[in-house]
Amino acid sequence: MSSSMMDTPSPHPDPNRSRLPTLFEVLSRQTSPPVDLFSFYIYMRDQQRSVDYLDFWLDVSQHMSLCRHYVRELRRSVLVETPDMEKQGSKRSSYILDHMGEINDPSGPSQNLHGDEKLRDQHLSAYLRQENNNNGTNHSPHSSIGSQQSRLRESGDRPSGGTDRERPPRPSFMTNGSPGRTNSNSPAHTVARADIRASAEKILYTFLLPGSEREIILPQGILTDITTSIEEEGRDDPEVFDAAKDYTFQAMERDAFPGFLRAKALGNLVPPSSFLRLCIGLLGMFGGFWAGFACILLDKPKHIRCWLILPFTIGVYALSSQQYSIDPVLALAGLSEYTFMNWARIREPYIRKLMNKRAIMVLLFTVLIGVALIVLFIFVPGHRL
Repeated sequence: MSSSMMDTPSPHPDPNRSRLPTLFEVLSRQTSPPVDLFSFYIYMRDQQRSVDYLDFWLDVSQHMSLCRHYVRELRRSVLVETPDMEKQGSKRSSYILDHMGEINDPSGPSQNLHGDEKLRDQHLSAYLRQENNNNGTNHSPHSSIGSQQSRLRESGDRPSGGTDRERPPRPSFMTNGSPGRTNSNSPAHTVARADIRASAEKILYTFLLPGSEREIILPQGILTDITTSIEEEGRDDPEVFDAAKDYTFQAMERDAFPGFLRAKALGNLVPPSSFLRLCIGLLGMFGGFWAGFACILLDKPKHIRCWLILPFTIGVYALSSQQYSIDPVLALAGLSEYTFMNWARIREPYIRKLMNKRAIMVLLFTVLIGVALIVLFIFVPGHRL
């Protein structure tokens, strides 16, 4: 699971929400189980089979948080070291730092940000780009892995088995040890400038380059822009990933999130549990019908036929649970399944209310069908063959 799920502070969920949550609220950790980010991650991994898209979105959000943390610390150190900066007339970079406003986490898709938030993010990216240019970063696009792979694909050659000098240098996130902390502008920094570069490279080499470890499918124009910005222009500011992040958010909102809400807001079972209940229900119904017809054809008395209550109740209850993907007794107890036979408390108030209504409906349906079958097989006249 992506480390960004653990590193980013969680806002408090809204206990007064009287509707289903949005994807933005789930990703921003503003919801509670069973519609929280952890449950969505498990759903994307086990049922949607597209957890790489969610991991990409989380890693890009973590990259934004890393950049904000770096600039926040840098601004703090500048204000401490130069308290009379305003009186002296600062340079452009100091001006951007001074007028960036409050930098808050977490970040969301750019289309959901307010005007002030977008402006602050633009100032953040502008400062990082300017700092990168002022530092004269010697990033050679010809030495990066992505460009090396592109040249190999274009020429049709395989990498030569020469010495280490002939091999492209490994990207910074693949090297052992942590990036040098001495490159930061202040000894109090916990995030170095090299960390931001390593984060951008990690996202590129893990999710975006063709043949990468966890490649996701994005429009070719977006991939080209990101690759060019990182490998040729040496950029690592958050705006590099804005288009890809928005595209991924829209894809998850369109293709995965409706199914997640159906599974978690309207039901409390995962597919393996539903299949298990289907098997139990079919066996129960088979046993009930077999025993019922046997009692009729053998003209058994009614007190013996009352034992038919057991298989019919189990069968109808299990089949109803499978049909509606909800175990009504466990739902009324406030439990929801996130993996097979692992249960969590339902803490989202609106979901709890919705689940209770649905559980009562399923219970009434189960009682109605069960009573009809039991009455039929108990009171129908017997005829011994």
